[in-house]
Amino acid sequence: MSCHECSSESYDKAEAWCREAVSAGHGMLFSTELFAAEMTRVSRELGVSVQALNSLFRNAHVTHMKRTSHSVRNQTMRHVKSYLNGTSILKLAKKCNYPPAMMARFIVENVAVLPTRQHPSSTGINTNINQEQVGGGKNNDAKSANNNTTKASAGTRKFITQSLRHPEKMLGCASTSILPEYLFSEKVSPNNITDSIPPSIDANDDLIPLSRLSLEVREAVDSDPIYGPRSDKERHNIGIEYELLLEYTLKNMGIPFETEEQLRKRGTAKTPDVLLSCPIGLKVRKKKPPHPIQQSPSRIPGNFEKEDEYEWKIICWIDSKALFGDVDTHTNSVLPQVETYVHRFGPGLVLYWFGHAPLSRLGDSHGDVVVVGGDLPDLFLMPTGEYRGQSGRQLF
Repeated sequence: MSCHECSSESYDKAEAWCREAVSAGHGMLFSTELFAAEMTRVSRELGVSVQALNSLFRNAHVTHMKRTSHSVRNQTMRHVKSYLNGTSILKLAKKCNYPPAMMARFIVENVAVLPTRQHPSSTGINTNINQEQVGGGKNNDAKSANNNTTKASAGTRKFITQSLRHPEKMLGCASTSILPEYLFSEKVSPNNITDSIPPSIDANDDLIPLSRLSLEVREAVDSDPIYGPRSDKERHNIGIEYELLLEYTLKNMGIPFETEEQLRKRGTAKTPDVLLSCPIGLKVRKKKPPHPIQQSPSRIPGNFEKEDEYEWKIICWIDSKALFGDVDTHTNSVLPQVETYVHRFGPGLVLYWFGHAPLSRLGDSHGDVVVVGGDLPDLFLMPTGEYRGQSGRQLF
């Protein structure tokens, strides 16, 4: 599979491997180094680009999490007790086949001194957990919560996020960052993790050891190849990078457009990444039944052979997706989103930069959504009858 349309055989093999590795709790889910090595190995075996396989794997893991996370959340207090008795956060994550960064969040939520922490119950276990944290729905009490509670919850979430990003700074001092009744857990260091870590410095410039909690949060976050602050930042930056690449390519072609930022400044809601200043045409391969292996719709034969296999489509907008367009993500996430653009602006194009599943398996909103992978199409037809290519020249 190149970074375009995936054949049915390659897609099925790659998807099956991802699902099996995720459900089995493969060791690469708990080691960034092993994850990178396995991605490289499997991409060669399946003929799949590392970027595409990476994206497909994460999509499969997100689907797995939606199905299984509630059972882990319902056992949060059991996991907290295990941690307090000496089980490391990373070991808990492996045991539950749960992302290490998310397991670290659970522990911080219940063991650390939070900005809005109420006095713990007499049982010694934090009971100040809302329904969302344990996988339940919002009850009537949650609906009647006042604005102060809402603000406090936002402050708590921010604190926890910062604790995952900078555990040494936020959780380094045990006496101030951990609830008093849980300080006994600091005496337990199952893997002697503190031995190779330098001490922190307190306000009086006296060297003090970093807390077990901060060290184990750091270990868990650094071991997580899919979730956590680092992964979130990387995905955010990649998304921006490819949006800028889309804008640069369109400018190079001489195709006028407005960006999402410009549209929002005008007060337009639910905006695609690019709204074209005028409708333009592009030539794509006709959608066929699933039995043949499809070819990429984003490529136009230089000699225009087999014209009956192609058709012209009109688009008014383009949405950039820095991911692989698998069937589940496209059907349940992307398509409902871009259909709102169809209702507002007319037909458009979804660009999956890392490729996509066979077109025969991807919905197109009754022909109003064109799906391409890897890059923009080579050729566009302007309303004036001029052709624009990636070189920016007017063709034909």
